[in-house]
Amino acid sequence: MDNIYVTRPSLPDLKEYHELLEQIWSSRWLTNEGSFHKKFEKELVNFLEAENLSLFTNGTIALVVGLQALRITGEVITTPYSFVATTHALHWNGITPVFCDIEEETFNIDPDKIESLITPKTTAIMPVHVYGNPCNTDKIQKIADTYGLKVIYDAAHAFGVKNSGKSIVNHGDLTILSFHATKAFNTVEGGAIVCKDPKLKKRIDYLKNFGFADEITVVAPGINGKMNELIAAYGLLQLRNFEEQIKMRCQVADYYKKLLVNIEGITSYPFPDHITSNYSYFPILVKPEYPETRDQLYERLQKYHILTRRYFYPLISDFPTYRALPSANKEYLPVASKIADQVLCLPIYSDLTDDHIQFIAKLIRNRV
Repeated sequence: MDNIYVTRPSLPDLKEYHELLEQIWSSRWLTNEGSFHKKFEKELVNFLEAENLSLFTNGTIALVVGLQALRITGEVITTPYSFVATTHALHWNGITPVFCDIEEETFNIDPDKIESLITPKTTAIMPVHVYGNPCNTDKIQKIADTYGLKVIYDAAHAFGVKNSGKSIVNHGDLTILSFHATKAFNTVEGGAIVCKDPKLKKRIDYLKNFGFADEITVVAPGINGKMNELIAAYGLLQLRNFEEQIKMRCQVADYYKKLLVNIEGITSYPFPDHITSNYSYFPILVKPEYPETRDQLYERLQKYHILTRRYFYPLISDFPTYRALPSANKEYLPVASKIADQVLCLPIYSDLTDDHIQFIAKLIRNRV
């Protein structure tokens, strides 16, 4: 049996992509905001209902530049329950992460625990929409307004997600997107920053192009974070098929939920009805009532070529770079620590077959 991976990237039609590549070859304009870059940026603004959007070579560079653009310093309150790039972006900017525990229901940063972590050095809050499930943006914004803090959302998991019919990318000061190959919407590598202020977008665009404002003027010590034409063309084709891909992922998720009910010690992640999800992940919790630990189930599935992932284990706060921080103490992160020890993300992608889903569910039920 071939390996069944936790995800499998969707791909555009190769013939259609070849046609766009021929246009690029003909123009010989490969990067520096060519026609495909401009078109992709414009179409994303419309699709995501964004006010302003800047394309990037990947989501991590977008995070690094976003923090620079807002001139964030000192301490930033964030979640330990995420991919490590979230906190690495702070580290690269010389910012101290302050870890806040998460909600048991959503696995997102717990707004009720943010306020106690604010100090005179705090300048921003950086939450993550974990698995694409939106944070409590109203509570977070109220805290930020009270204390004069910036809010940067890591929405790497949340492309196309809506809350009560409204796009989630317009909350806070910035929203950062990732288009990595593992995401529900991918451009192989890629990312974007969404912001409300057109002046801030201009600064972001300067920073992602070495700080150049024109041929001879460098306004800031920028970086090379530009998206090239080949990736932008690829993204345009991906955008055409995104909604159909999400419908298929939704069907996979629904089938999992149907097959995994009433298994003692197994809990599926709740996808709220008011959220239009992109089903980037399908996490389950393996609780003490289950006859195996999470790691034992993980290893048993591997023997059958089912390659799940323990997203997110270990916690970011457990890595050597960060574990000496006072806020990394597990005593202050009881919910995050518990979820990290129980979570297991099952394979989910648009063309995962019913037979494979049934087989995975039978393995979890210990029937194989």
